[in-house]
Amino acid sequence: MPVRTLPPHPNLDHLKHQAKDLLKEHAARTQEAAQRLREFHPRFRGASDAEILDAPLGLSDAQLAIARESGFPSWTRLKRHIERPTVSDRLDLPHHQRIEDELFRRAVDLLDAGDAPGLRTHFEKHPHLASQRVVFEGGNYFRNPTVLEFIAENPIRHGALPANIVEVAKVILDAGASPIARNEALGLVSTGRVPRECGVQRALIDLLCDYGADANTAARAAALHGEFEALNTLLEHGARMDLPLAAALGNTEDARRLLEASSGEDRQLALSLAANFGHVQIVRLLLDAGEDPDRYNLAGHSHSTPLHEAALNGHEEVVRLFLERGARTDLKDILWHGTPADWAYHSGKSEVEALLRNHDARTNKNPTRNSTSV
Repeated sequence: MPVRTLPPHPNLDHLKHQAKDLLKEHAARTQEAAQRLREFHPRFRGASDAEILDAPLGLSDAQLAIARESGFPSWTRLKRHIERPTVSDRLDLPHHQRIEDELFRRAVDLLDAGDAPGLRTHFEKHPHLASQRVVFEGGNYFRNPTVLEFIAENPIRHGALPANIVEVAKVILDAGASPIARNEALGLVSTGRVPRECGVQRALIDLLCDYGADANTAARAAALHGEFEALNTLLEHGARMDLPLAAALGNTEDARRLLEASSGEDRQLALSLAANFGHVQIVRLLLDAGEDPDRYNLAGHSHSTPLHEAALNGHEEVVRLFLERGARTDLKDILWHGTPADWAYHSGKSEVEALLRNHDARTNKNPTRNSTSV
């Protein structure tokens, strides 16, 4: 689930009230509270709604969930960010400007300039930089990167990459980037818009995999982001085809073959991906197998349901199938509190919006538009 980005001047008392509200929602046994705790409290990762709602929950648990929902590892770190901010806490700045370590910042500057010889010399003088990490908090990802992860321009900082970024990446890899950093960089490259638009996504994937990055670690992320060229490249490098990947690609035969042996989590993720990309036959296959269309998604838009995904992208045939199977149209996403009809409105899918609102009117559900959704 995307984190709730803090406002420019966050108020700790307001965040304390949010934690108390989460306690109340948990006591009321809401599906939304269960999803938020599953997503942001380590103790509940992978737990069912019933297991989460039956478990005792204290104020410290709720505060931890609120902190992680805001992009911080703990309530203590969130409190420090508000009470004693430093340059690294400037969420309004691009990441390279938030780096406080001068040597690390110099390495990123050389990377951004495409100065491969200068970067090689810098690493020779300061070999520890190849494995050093910096800490960024308050965001969805990119929280603890090494220099290598900056090759992906993901998150976007400049909107472009140097023409010789593959050569620059090789310099960093030769300097001793760790296996974990290689996998993290592979995930960022495979899901990044800028590497694709600059025409270097495949070359960077090839390079990282040649240096030992595991294609499996990035495949699902590429599928969730709709980066299908990257996904196919990862499959060429040995990524394992599974049910979620088949669902994202619309490969019905593979989906049918893989369904029986797939876990419940894989089936749920596959339903989300098939709905997102409009693969109605795979949606039908999963619903026939007993998948619940009213559960919140496991990844990506995990604050929403598969019907939200289909509505957002205007997949009318998928939406009609969900309606035929009794999917709830009144469930609201957790971040913006919008219904699937609101999501269709937000993305300009007027026919799907009308379909959903007419359905709500016939079934006596509230068809009022929430224009702030998504």
